[in-house]
Amino acid sequence: MTEKQGLYDPAYEHDACGIGFVAHIHGVRSRDVVEKSLEVLHNLTHRSAIAADGCTGDGAGILLQVPHAFLRRVCGPIGISLPDAGSYGVGVLFLPSRRADRLICERMIEAAVADEGCTVLGWRDVPVDESVLSAPTRRARPAVRQLFVARMGVGREVDTNSSFEISLYVIRRRIEAALSEIPGSECYLASFSSRTMVYKGMLRPDQLAQFYTDLREPDLASAIAMVHSRFSTNTFPSWRLAHPYRFLCHNGEINTLRGNLSWMRVREGIMSSSRFGGRLAALLPVCGENQSDSASLDNALELLTLAGRPLAHAMAMLIPEAWEGHATMPDDRRAFYEYHASLMEPWDGPAAVAFTDGRQIAAMLDRNGLRPARYVVTSDDFVVLASEAGALTIPVENIRAKGRLEPGKMLVVNTTQGRILDDEAIKMELAAVRPYRRWVTEQRVDLAELIAKNGAGELQLREELGGRGEVLGARYEAEAHRVCLREWHLYLPPRT
Repeated sequence: MTEKQGLYDPAYEHDACGIGFVAHIHGVRSRDVVEKSLEVLHNLTHRSAIAADGCTGDGAGILLQVPHAFLRRVCGPIGISLPDAGSYGVGVLFLPSRRADRLICERMIEAAVADEGCTVLGWRDVPVDESVLSAPTRRARPAVRQLFVARMGVGREVDTNSSFEISLYVIRRRIEAALSEIPGSECYLASFSSRTMVYKGMLRPDQLAQFYTDLREPDLASAIAMVHSRFSTNTFPSWRLAHPYRFLCHNGEINTLRGNLSWMRVREGIMSSSRFGGRLAALLPVCGENQSDSASLDNALELLTLAGRPLAHAMAMLIPEAWEGHATMPDDRRAFYEYHASLMEPWDGPAAVAFTDGRQIAAMLDRNGLRPARYVVTSDDFVVLASEAGALTIPVENIRAKGRLEPGKMLVVNTTQGRILDDEAIKMELAAVRPYRRWVTEQRVDLAELIAKNGAGELQLREELGGRGEVLGARYEAEAHRVCLREWHLYLPPRT
């Protein structure tokens, strides 16, 4: 990524792109899903930026489920014996083009894998066709390699929950921390998972499958495919800034980014989770330095889901609908948002986001609703969503349902359960999981009422709230004159 220089500062980067996905409702993996998604990507070419030479693209990419049959076929001849699907992870890495620098990075990566109790099964050079690239893209191109990792020992069980995914996440964060100590390190992990893998780069959408020859292989199959066509504004093209990231792709601008990043850093000191087994310190900072708003949002989503929150729950926290002035919203749903507002500030845009954990795939708009997203459900059980209608040619007689996402609304395709959840079903489920209204009622203190009732001054308030603040935490809400009990500190109004 280009460093800060002159009047340019990467903190001000924004983008406005095209997003899309294709998924089979019942999770049936096929070559058809891949080809349909590549057609969607090709038809979103007009939403990507292209340099004056007509060849240099701003970025394009695709996220797929790990194509086990394909990988087992191509890895066998190079001496890599893959275990059962789900019991190994695949890392897709951008590495330095100079062999000496690449070997340094690879040794550090292998050491991080061993430290986490996993073993390296082998490396594979991702086959590419450089002839489709422009001269600037070719000069900037990293070496693209795949790393295969499994748990040590003979009992390499299939990951039925998230334990192996957490191990791979910790490995990746340790690698990133180690590489950050190397000035000018060019190593980047595009994905590292037992469920999903990413092909992306500083390419035009129509160049992606030409450059990555894997994408043309007939046995490369998936039930989920998410694509992105990048049009950045006020940014420089970069291989690592192409989408999709590890969980999402994004069309829009996170206008609240500085505040979001600041609050994430504030909370790192009190974060805790039993799921990471005492390794939480290795994951910090949650959001990396000098990366895009989309990459930072991806970091936050990744942490929340691996810490145990369902995918839709995590996104409803990060990008909530407009709830505060919504007079007709059911009270239990309002309580859900009211409770989580004390844990996370909105990552507000305009934004349209597609996101997946490799089992569910979904999309949503933020409360502003200034980015388009339209979807189609077909009679043969495909769901197609894209930044505009017509991104995939579908015969009219094959369309079972169609529509568009509205501001703050979400659509989820759960391929393990074989069902589509609309926004109403999603939010009803989220609101019913916990007694959010009771929690909010019991754990909130209204300062105005307390002062009126007791005539309490600041000193008395500090004494009364101090003990509870140490246990529950509290934050002063100046505009509403109340204290919301939260996870972290006790905030009171400044002395006047």
